[in-house]
Amino acid sequence: MIRIHNSMTGEKQELRPITPGQLRMYVCGMTVYDYIHVGHARMLTAFDVVSRYLRYRGYQLTYVRNITDIDDKIIKRAAENHEPIGAVTERFIQAMDEDTERLGLARPDFEPRATQYLPAIIAMIGQLIERGYAYVASDGDVLYAVAKFEGYGKLSGKRLSDLRAGARVEIGEAKRDPLDFVLWKHARPGEPQWDSPWGPGRPGWHIECSAMSTELLGTNFDIHGGGMDLKFPHHENEIAQSCGATGDKFANLWMHNGFVNVDDEKMSKSLGNFFTVRSVLPKLRHPEVLRYFLLSSHYRGPINYSLDQLEQADAALGRLYTALRDLPHAPHRPGAHTERFHEVMDDDFNTPEAIAVLQNLTREINSARAAGEGAKAAGLGAELRALGGVLGLMQVDPAEWFHRSRSGEAGAQGTGREGSPSAMDDAAVEGQIAARNAARKARNWAESDRIRAELAKAGIVLEDKPGGATSWRRA
Repeated sequence: MIRIHNSMTGEKQELRPITPGQLRMYVCGMTVYDYIHVGHARMLTAFDVVSRYLRYRGYQLTYVRNITDIDDKIIKRAAENHEPIGAVTERFIQAMDEDTERLGLARPDFEPRATQYLPAIIAMIGQLIERGYAYVASDGDVLYAVAKFEGYGKLSGKRLSDLRAGARVEIGEAKRDPLDFVLWKHARPGEPQWDSPWGPGRPGWHIECSAMSTELLGTNFDIHGGGMDLKFPHHENEIAQSCGATGDKFANLWMHNGFVNVDDEKMSKSLGNFFTVRSVLPKLRHPEVLRYFLLSSHYRGPINYSLDQLEQADAALGRLYTALRDLPHAPHRPGAHTERFHEVMDDDFNTPEAIAVLQNLTREINSARAAGEGAKAAGLGAELRALGGVLGLMQVDPAEWFHRSRSGEAGAQGTGREGSPSAMDDAAVEGQIAARNAARKARNWAESDRIRAELAKAGIVLEDKPGGATSWRRA
């Protein structure tokens, strides 16, 4: 049974589909006014793995991830660039698709854009007004009356009295309560606008997700996800809107991923401490390095981004590929490692422990090879490929992985160090290792150390295994 940490309760609970065998999941996606950065990539990758694993475990999943294509930030960027809003959003949607494809992210089943759902948005605002949860303010905006919704703050753990104490109301604002938020903004000069029963204008940000999720998944669905920064106010407001309009429960489970930090501060555009995915990927051996780094910490916790961490991810992933190198393909027969993989992934998608399973498989493959048990090594290799694939890893042929190391497409580039990769080919490396093994067998430690040092200068890292076997990889 899969257990998921529910942000609403703060506890793990069993996943019990509303419809047996089927799941519906909505994840808040990107506001498309700029390129996605590594913090965005973490959210996208986390829920990509969630969707992959749920399907792997046999569920029929409908995965919706929206695009916000009308927003204050988009309008501001278009004005700064002196270009139409549609040109801005199309450019960054295309860039997002390119970046996510490089990261190996599967496309969601539905990727609705807010501007495509104006009728549903307007209809939901009308329902909220009819049910007494919203009102038309004197300035023409339509606002949500937060005090009308019992239980506001239950997701984020915030109390209305505390929120009001810290709220600011600007002079001339037409709010009845400082916590009320906008559902429909009356038309401003130079901004896009649509007709509505309350006059021309455009939707507020929060109502977009409520309308799109309800329209595509119904008034009660299984999982709602997004970044931790969306818990308040965005997701809190979604609950108030959706439950207020429909009278239904909305989402059964809430999932939130943690931040990517730089020097212990959240990576964000507002702080200027962000690294775009398209600036990072060309410096890596392969996009899987970034994916491995993002999955090496549990999705709910913080993760610190640094060059050092990427280098470690590159080396760790290289060890997995080394185990598969020149290993013949064999049928996949699930074994004890698969059982352990299921156990940890069933426990709130624990990817660090799942990666540990892959590492244990690697050690067994190397031991089997050293013992001359080729068939056993091949069988374990099939298990490694299959389980790695569930995480979106091990999708490259090992020959290509190590070709990238030699060709300079990553290697020194990926670690940020200057210098060209070694020209020593595989056969030369294997010959040197054989000579070193002979020196070790003769207890000629000086010669053994000399060969190791020579290989190290050429960028070859040796790993001596129990029983006398030696594996190698290119640094």
